[in-house]
Amino acid sequence: MSTAWRVLICDSIDKIGVEILTKAGMIVDYQPEISFEKLQSLVNGYDVLVVRSRTTVSKEVIEKGNSLKVIARVGVGLDNIDTNYAKSKNIEVINAQEAAINAVSELVIGSMISLARLIPFAHSELSKGNWIKKSLIGTELSGKYLGIVGVGNIGRNVGRIARALRMNIIGYDIYPISREYINEVGMINADLNTLVESSDFITIHVPLSSDTYHLFDGDLLSRMKKSSYLINTSRGGIVDETALYDLLKDQKIAGAGLDVFEVEPPVDKKFLEMPNVLCTPHIGAQTKEAQELAARVIAEKLIHKFQEASV
Repeated sequence: MSTAWRVLICDSIDKIGVEILTKAGMIVDYQPEISFEKLQSLVNGYDVLVVRSRTTVSKEVIEKGNSLKVIARVGVGLDNIDTNYAKSKNIEVINAQEAAINAVSELVIGSMISLARLIPFAHSELSKGNWIKKSLIGTELSGKYLGIVGVGNIGRNVGRIARALRMNIIGYDIYPISREYINEVGMINADLNTLVESSDFITIHVPLSSDTYHLFDGDLLSRMKKSSYLINTSRGGIVDETALYDLLKDQKIAGAGLDVFEVEPPVDKKFLEMPNVLCTPHIGAQTKEAQELAARVIAEKLIHKFQEASV
């Protein structure tokens, strides 16, 4: 029988994850506010690191984790983990991509409706005592074209909800999109330029990598219709924020919903001052249900990995 794994949880997760791991016999050390320096000094001797987005698992951390077998991200993105170096050390990296599907999808749709109906601006003006009903002429989602960049789990779910709102769906992905899904939502499969040029709303669902950094650069953003909106709940670095700001300022595009930024929290407050931009603090997966599910999924995956290793 293998010795129980020692698990260091470096960020705040739902208590259900800790409970499941503890009941399974794992030795859990819960330090949700651990500093990077302390992590480096403590990591040796642990079999598992569990993180969310706050903790960076760099090459230096991995190098000192001589006993590490698994690095688990209670969430979707892995850009805060040096996955290539972990792989070179035979350390498996897992995530809970299943958990955030509904939460992120609903935020995307909510952002689209909020922007289309000028809800944040209307609230702000009304709170100032300004009754500007006549100038608040919005637009409806029904009949509009939604471009989904990255038709994975979240992108597909967004498409299903949008289709229920009678939107038309355009999809782009570097990987083949299943014919079954294309038929399900009536998706138009297009190249990236065509999607950007044709869509009334564009939502981004691709991971951040060297290939996707500033994927939405000045050239691509300038292809958007003047009446279109950009929604980014993926990673800030995928969009060139300077180029986006200039286009919004010059009214070359209608608006943007940004849940993620290149630097978080953002140092530059320029987007917050724009009435046609909706900014949220990376809350895509911040629902009670998603956080509980993510912790549960990771705990169960770790138990499965331990059982495999014990055979």
